[in-house]
Amino acid sequence: MITETTQTTELTAIASQVRRDILRMVHAVASGHPGGSLGCADLLVSLFFEQMNLKTDTDGQVVFNMDGAGEDLFFLSNGHISPLYYAVLARRGYFRVSELATFRKLNSRLQGHPATAEHLPGIRIASGSLGQGLSVACGAAYGKKIRKDPNLVFVLMGDGEQQEGQVWEAAMFAPHNRLDNLIAIIDFNGQQIDGPTTSVLDNRDLGQKYRSFGWHVIQMDGNHYDDLNRGLTEARQACGQGMPICIIMKTEMGQGVDFMMHTHKWHGTAPNNDQLSDALAQLPETLGDY
Repeated sequence: MITETTQTTELTAIASQVRRDILRMVHAVASGHPGGSLGCADLLVSLFFEQMNLKTDTDGQVVFNMDGAGEDLFFLSNGHISPLYYAVLARRGYFRVSELATFRKLNSRLQGHPATAEHLPGIRIASGSLGQGLSVACGAAYGKKIRKDPNLVFVLMGDGEQQEGQVWEAAMFAPHNRLDNLIAIIDFNGQQIDGPTTSVLDNRDLGQKYRSFGWHVIQMDGNHYDDLNRGLTEARQACGQGMPICIIMKTEMGQGVDFMMHTHKWHGTAPNNDQLSDALAQLPETLGDY
């Protein structure tokens, strides 16, 4: 029986390695988006290593198929944080960890934004054109309702992404169709490529907006496992009650690396050699670098 303390320690260790993977991937090609990837690492580790019901074989290895029947589904709408997504998928066993070394390289399956044409296990949609993920998640949740599949659909979006109009069409669709098997998570880090979201286009009170559309809204801290567990558990318990669930998740862009935090600078900037060394010194190598 895993105690909460042991469980948290294990997830923290995995997240530290995932953060190392992110930094090394982006540095190797001098391209990519480390800031949001680092900020959301704890969430994706929690989802894929603890919270989600995934298909596995008799040996406990993850089994992937595009159909997605009989398991929880995850969609990454803010596809620019692909380094995080790839690192978590690899560490969870969807493909070899060594393949992380091909990130953003010619003919790699690990494109700058996730692409289904590459047939990479774990990737269900091409994403990165912001604003589309919630619509896809609505369709998947609706499909599970039709099939009477009791499993859930998760989708992660950015807070800057909430400035896209398509998000609000989907936000109306979900409660109208009582998609109470849908959990939408908004990474509320307050930063986007051009600066603070409050300066670029203020979202104001996102929680109140989603409530007014008919969503059950939950607030949680995305960089502390106790609160992540509380928020995701509360979200699961709210499913089946006739309302879709929206989690406003407070995170820090660049979490885990002191000089990358509290600024939008690292949204899409790769660290140089010295910066990489400094960053890796702050993150224990727990599972072995690829």
